[in-house]
Amino acid sequence: MYSFPIDYVEPVFRPPSEAKSLILPVTNGCSWNKCTFCEMYTQPQKKFRARKPEDVRQDIANAAKSLGGVKRVFLADGDAMVLPTRRLLEILSELKAAFPELQRVSSYCLPRNLARKTVEELTQLREAGLKILYVGMESGDDEVLERINKGETWESTRSALVKIREAGLTSSVMVLNGLGGSTLSRQHAVNTATLCNETQPDYLSTLVVSFPQGEQRFREGFGPDFEPLSQQGLFEEIRTFLEHLQLERTVFRSDHASNYLVLKGNLGRDKQKLLDQVNLAITNPGAVPLRTEWQRGL
Repeated sequence: MYSFPIDYVEPVFRPPSEAKSLILPVTNGCSWNKCTFCEMYTQPQKKFRARKPEDVRQDIANAAKSLGGVKRVFLADGDAMVLPTRRLLEILSELKAAFPELQRVSSYCLPRNLARKTVEELTQLREAGLKILYVGMESGDDEVLERINKGETWESTRSALVKIREAGLTSSVMVLNGLGGSTLSRQHAVNTATLCNETQPDYLSTLVVSFPQGEQRFREGFGPDFEPLSQQGLFEEIRTFLEHLQLERTVFRSDHASNYLVLKGNLGRDKQKLLDQVNLAITNPGAVPLRTEWQRGL
């Protein structure tokens, strides 16, 4: 029987674009883990800890022996960038030595973790092989961020994304459609677009907020005025978001399984085309293909 060389602590998450990457856990769980919309690392076995260097080293050695030809590596779990730069450089060096064909290393990244790293340190990491950082912006509205207990602000996220760009790293930003409910929908859309305009991410994707384990935890933090957006409301919010975006060379994707309407394009080149698709979904839902509820997921 085949045994995978890495013994994961389940569940393990990674961005859709890392489907062909080797997932290497260097931390367990998420160091913040207080966002009320996120259930990814709430299980007891996912309590945050940095993994021992010798354990990570052994996983790399086992993978090199069993797999070979690894070209991409994703550093798990929720925010490997919480590790000191020195430790990350060690990991990158070990990966480079173990996988001669390695082309890129990537990681999730909490903005708060970059507050403790300089542009020079991030540049060192890029030169050592780190290429992409996935940043959960979620929202650019400070009221929404406070209500979901994100632990970030418009400014902390802006600062992190500016550092990423100045260091020559690629940024992939995630935004949550519907996160402010009907009450805060417009300010969520407008202020998130403004933050994206300020930072010009390389990649931008939208997901629809969902609560597979129930809404109670989220509602307790958000307040009694949370009203989930209808499908129509979600489309109207994404239209407002797109209308306020002023991006130059950003790859835009709204194709995650949580979305009803699949949108793909480059902003700003395809802005009007994307708006036309959204407007058609609003005015004539039957004219565009939409995911049914059973087709949607996390």
